[in-house]
Amino acid sequence: MRNIADKVSNKKLKEDYGIDMQRTLHLIRGHDLVGAMIAKAVERGEFDNLEGTGKPLNLEENPYEPAELHMAHKILKDNGFAPYWIELGKEIDASWVKFDKEVDYFKKYTRIILGEKPSTATKNRYELRKNGFYTQSRERLGEISKKILDYNLHCPVSQLGRANFDVNEKMNSLIKDIEKSLQD
Repeated sequence: MRNIADKVSNKKLKEDYGIDMQRTLHLIRGHDLVGAMIAKAVERGEFDNLEGTGKPLNLEENPYEPAELHMAHKILKDNGFAPYWIELGKEIDASWVKFDKEVDYFKKYTRIILGEKPSTATKNRYELRKNGFYTQSRERLGEISKKILDYNLHCPVSQLGRANFDVNEKMNSLIKDIEKSLQD
């Protein structure tokens, strides 16, 4: 940070930007000062015996939760329920894990079947199974994509939203990945 302050403290820049540059320099140097003070306090051990050290934080109260929803959320939580969007997020995570396992299983299957010199009948059966797998994968990816859209619509905070994806791009990537596993 000090290097930035030194570079910015150029006289011409101070003349051009005047008081704004001085404020910026003060903030940059102040940041270093606070950081240095905290580091010295840690070295002196001033944070070693604080009240509650080593104890878990009490996260029962959500400071961002609207007061009028507090009782409803407490009743739901006490009875083992969570808001819809949280349950949906868990469902999305489980769907991804299941999908990834299916892809890994199919890659192993592909290496086993095509690893040795398969007969024409075996190749034909493999092609049928591969086409079925691709169709099923496209459907699963479509379901996950819809769940993510639903999640994002119900999630109360946009920063907690999940990035959606293009099913066709994901399928193309999956096909390339499986084809690459054949060459390995």
